[in-house]
Amino acid sequence: MGYDFDLFVIGGGSGGVRAARVTAALRDKRVGLAEMDRYGGTCVIRGCVPKKLMVFSSDFPSAFTEAVAYGWKLPKANRIDWDLFSKKLNAEVSRLEGIYRNLLKNSGVQTFDQHAKVVDAHTIELESGTQITSKYILLATGGKPDLPDIPGIDNVITSDQIFSLSALPEKLLVVGGGYIACEFSSIFNGFGSSVTQFCRSDTILRGFDIEATSLVATQMKSNGIDLQFGVNVLKIEKEKNGFQVTDSFGRDQYFDQILFATGRTPNSKELQIGSTGLKFGINDEVLVDKYSKSSISSIYAIGDLTNRKQLTPVAIKEAMAFVETVFHKNPTFLDYNCIPTAIFTKPEMGTVGLSEELAVERGPVDIFTTYFKPMKTAFADNADKSFIKLVVCKRTDIVLGVHIVAPGAGEMIQMAAIALSTGATKKDFDNTLPVHPTLSEEIVTMQKPTRSS
Repeated sequence: MGYDFDLFVIGGGSGGVRAARVTAALRDKRVGLAEMDRYGGTCVIRGCVPKKLMVFSSDFPSAFTEAVAYGWKLPKANRIDWDLFSKKLNAEVSRLEGIYRNLLKNSGVQTFDQHAKVVDAHTIELESGTQITSKYILLATGGKPDLPDIPGIDNVITSDQIFSLSALPEKLLVVGGGYIACEFSSIFNGFGSSVTQFCRSDTILRGFDIEATSLVATQMKSNGIDLQFGVNVLKIEKEKNGFQVTDSFGRDQYFDQILFATGRTPNSKELQIGSTGLKFGINDEVLVDKYSKSSISSIYAIGDLTNRKQLTPVAIKEAMAFVETVFHKNPTFLDYNCIPTAIFTKPEMGTVGLSEELAVERGPVDIFTTYFKPMKTAFADNADKSFIKLVVCKRTDIVLGVHIVAPGAGEMIQMAAIALSTGATKKDFDNTLPVHPTLSEEIVTMQKPTRSS
């Protein structure tokens, strides 16, 4: 049977675009892609990229303070020019979206700027009603914010809208304890907003190493964030110039803006017409095997839609593994056991491998830790401490996890991830010469365990 395409991708985010253009580069492969929104997906349009630009901007007040401590005479710091910053932020996002579009165009991918649904194993229907056939279909529609069903929830914003605020909020409530909530609390605290953060549990950043996240929480509080645990929102009422929030303790508080960052859910609604035989999980994720193949042999799914690891580099790696498996006939899958992650709070956190809590479930470990004040803040009145932790298997000496809370932790953890992916031992770390004076030298200079578990 002849198909219109060899591959049709639904979703123009990082994973979908990568799979489409790499496949199109192969000999005689016809590739189509449908995207109903802006190209680039969550990461480029409403996620990692604009967020990191916000992180850079929000760091300047503390940099100004440090500059004065080093003898620089600066004008009195004023508030950020929000209009100027927003225009530059939007311009950069638009520039990057253009790059994504050009990558597809130059690769020979035929694009459709409209919603698409799966009809059957080889058929896609566009929003216009046009039906297209393809030998293989790749679903890469990503995720979307997940909101609780409470009175007044329509009054809140999510991470999808946070980048298009018309004004900087004076008083901001952030609801959630994950990395998105903690990052935006830190960002807007840096911008000068009064930030309150409600966390339903008794800790932030659940699933990460507790010793590291506890330090992040402590320093977020010392930076002026009103971080509250064991509290949730019961209802929200719109008022003339803001919102009144009633929390689970019965308190009423007023805020200019409310950001809910209470998790994300796979964007699988309206993905198919009728019953195609696609199987979904309890969180609406498309169920796939280790090769990203769905319950239908010609349909694959990658990225946040599968709810495996919600990270852009993971989606891109899954895309490359899909192309290798399907079009190069070389079955390839991604190892999810050594994925480095950076959380752009203030202080920044980088982590790769096992937390202490998970490692001890597998056997005895040695824990190496160091707390220290960064050299850069030596002249400044800044009590923030940096922290590095190694989790080492007691039996094999293999380093199982590295956790860093420090300026530039995200940059450092990338290099640590290389070591962990090769099975490096603590002895390998010890035999590596340090770069002095740097923060990262502490990774290879810890000689004796702090404790054993």
